[in-house]
Amino acid sequence: MTKVFVDTDVCIDLLSGRKPFNKTAEILFSLADNGKIKIYVSSLSFANIDYVLRSRYSATHSRKIIGTFKTIVNVLPVSSKTIDLAVASDFNDFEDAIQYSCAIENNLTMIITRNIKDYKKSAIKVLTPETFISILY
Repeated sequence: MTKVFVDTDVCIDLLSGRKPFNKTAEILFSLADNGKIKIYVSSLSFANIDYVLRSRYSATHSRKIIGTFKTIVNVLPVSSKTIDLAVASDFNDFEDAIQYSCAIENNLTMIITRNIKDYKKSAIKVLTPETFISILY
């Protein structure tokens, strides 16, 4: 089964209904929900997701959305080692450095993000959701 690390931006596309990106995110996460791929996200993503959702929904509704979302993804911890790797990385954006380091630390070989440019220094494959889906079909 294909295992992918999904960046926070794609998660937010799905959960906030951010147009026009939400349609592709829906397809991607449906693949996981149907057992065709395995999606991994960092624990850091949940704080970022809640921050965005709470600008649109109540805290209670945001937590409900996050609880449902958690059932279709595998959550990876952001450890002290993850932070050390991120600090030592050449990434300009520290949040992306943490995400990347989390994927690397957990032996994942692919990151799905809309922000390809933020992962220029990646040693693993980085694809947009559209590109990943087009490869699968």
